[in-house]
Amino acid sequence: MQICKAKSKTMTRITIAKGDGIGPEIMDATLSILKAAGAALEYDEIEVGEKVYLSGNTAGIAATSWDTIRQNKIFLKAPITTPQGGGYKSLNVTTRKFLGLYSNVRPCLALSPYVTTKHPQMDLVIIRENEEDLYAGIEHQQTDEVVQCLKLISRPGCEKIIRYAFEYARAFGRKKVTCFTKDNIMKQSDGLFHKVFDEIAVEYPEIENEHWIIDIGAAKLADTPEAFDVIVTLNLYGDVLSDVAAQIAGSVGMAGSANIGEQCAMFEAIHGSAPRRAGQDMANPSGLLQGAIMMLQHIGQNDVAEKIQNAWLKTIEDGIHTYDIHKEGISSQKVGTQAFAAAIIERLGQQPQVLKSVTYGESKPMQLPKYKRPVAKSKTLHGVDLFVHWSGDQPDELAKKVNLLSDPDMNLTMITNRGIKVWPEGFSETFCTDHWRCRFKSSTSAEMSKVKIIQLLQKANALELDVIKTENLYHFDGEPAFSLGQGQ
Repeated sequence: MQICKAKSKTMTRITIAKGDGIGPEIMDATLSILKAAGAALEYDEIEVGEKVYLSGNTAGIAATSWDTIRQNKIFLKAPITTPQGGGYKSLNVTTRKFLGLYSNVRPCLALSPYVTTKHPQMDLVIIRENEEDLYAGIEHQQTDEVVQCLKLISRPGCEKIIRYAFEYARAFGRKKVTCFTKDNIMKQSDGLFHKVFDEIAVEYPEIENEHWIIDIGAAKLADTPEAFDVIVTLNLYGDVLSDVAAQIAGSVGMAGSANIGEQCAMFEAIHGSAPRRAGQDMANPSGLLQGAIMMLQHIGQNDVAEKIQNAWLKTIEDGIHTYDIHKEGISSQKVGTQAFAAAIIERLGQQPQVLKSVTYGESKPMQLPKYKRPVAKSKTLHGVDLFVHWSGDQPDELAKKVNLLSDPDMNLTMITNRGIKVWPEGFSETFCTDHWRCRFKSSTSAEMSKVKIIQLLQKANALELDVIKTENLYHFDGEPAFSLGQGQ
C-alpha cells in the first residue's frame, strides 16, 4: 500500500466497524484470525450504518466516530446497509472523500481449480480513482425532462492516482500499467486523464504502459484478463470493472479492497451487507480478510499478512469452502463462517502446495511526491453557452427568439439538444427534449468581457427566456477548452 513501515511488533491501534447484515459475523471471524496469527493490533470499535441512519443521522456516522477514525488513521470496516430513500448518502463514498482516500486498490486473483473460473491465469490489480468523476454527486434537475450530473476531473486527481498506479507496480513487481478511458468521446475530461497518464508513464521506463478505450478494454478484460497486470482508471469505470474482474476471477464475495490516502486508509470487502444471510453462520469472510491482509501490509506487519494469506490459500486448496464457492467434486467440506475461520487458524504456518504461496518480505515506502500546481495558463473568455428550458420542438423557432439576444459583438452560432447540433442545419429526424444549449461566441478573435454575458442574461430575462445554466467558453494558452456540438 502507499505508506509502508519497517516490520515491527509495535502495537498499532486501528478503528473497526462491524457494520450491518453479515458484517458482525465476518468481522468476528476476521478478528479471530488476526489474533491467532499474532497481529500487533489494538481496536477502537465504532458503530456505523443502518442503525445510525435510522436514528435520524443521515450521514450514517456520528461526529465522535469521525474523531476516532482520524486519530487512529487506519479503519477496518465491514459492509453496511444504506436505507433506501430518505436522502441517505453512501457512507463509503463520504468516508473516501472526507479522508482523502484517493486510491482504491482491488487485487483480482484466480484460485483455480479450487474456485470455479474460466480464467485460471488471472492475476491483476485494478486501481481506481476514488474522489471525483461522476461520484462527486453533483446533480440537478434542470427542466421537466432533463436531469444533469456533473463529471468533474482534475489534474491533481489524475496525477495522484496515476502516479500511485506506477509506484504500486514498481513496489509489487508488476510489469505493466494499463489506462482505461473513453477519451474518443469525452475529449476534455477523459482526455485529461489519458494525457496525464502519458506524461507520467515516461518517468517509469522499466514498466510497460498502454491505453485502452473503456468499452473494448472491458471486453478484453472479460475475455482475456491475463493480458492485464495493473489497470488504472477513473472512478465509475473502476467501480464497474473491479466487480466484473472479481466475479470472473471466481467470486465477488472473496475480494478485498484498500482505500489509500496521504494520511488515512480504509480496508473492506467489496461486497455488500447481504442482510438475507445475516445471523446464519453462512457468509464467506474472505473478502474482509483480504482487506485486513492489505491493511497488515500497509502498516508494515508483512510477516503476519504473509502467514494469514498462505493459511487462507491452504484452506481453499484443501477444499474447505463456504456455501458460495462450494462445488461437488472440488470441495471436500462445506463449512460456515466460524468453521472457515477456524480452518484458517489451524493452518497458520502452513504453505499451499498447488496454489502459489506468497512472500511479502520487507516493504519499502512508495515515493509519492506532493502535487505541485503548474504555472497558470493564459485564460481568455470567448463566448458563453446558455442552457434554456423551452417546451417547443422546432429549433428554428427557438433560434428566432434567441437570436434577438445577439449584437455586433456576440452572435448565436449553434443550438444543440442533448449535445447534438439541431441549428443551423439540423435534421428533422432528431428527437429533442426541453433542454437546449444556445452557444454565443465573440464575433472577433479578441477576448470578451464578462459584462457582455451579464447583458446577454438581462436581455434573456426581458424576453422571458428561462435560462437555467451558463457555461463560459475559455481558451487556455490560445487553445479552445470546450467541446464542439455533435455533428458540428
